[in-house]
Amino acid sequence: MKQDRWMSLLGLANRARKIISGEELVIKEVRSGRAKLVLLSKDASANTQKKVMDKCKSYHVPVKFVEDRYILGHSIGKEARVVVALSDAGFAGKLSDMLD
Repeated sequence: MKQDRWMSLLGLANRARKIISGEELVIKEVRSGRAKLVLLSKDASANTQKKVMDKCKSYHVPVKFVEDRYILGHSIGKEARVVVALSDAGFAGKLSDMLD
């Protein structure tokens, strides 16, 4: 049940155009300081996980893990997504609490 709640909130954030998905774009958002929270799927490649984690760490952006790329993609109406960034502090805060 808890999973559905964060997924629908992420879907809402997506419709509000407050999310960015895809590795390169997310890293750009983190660098620019616009990313407030990064969601990373547990099945992302080790290389992608390291790249995203290192970047987020150096820019002090919190990272939360979600089960897999299909759940993450599905919640924003896409096929599969390994990484998503939220650019809205409100959505980021709520999602972060839900994923704790």
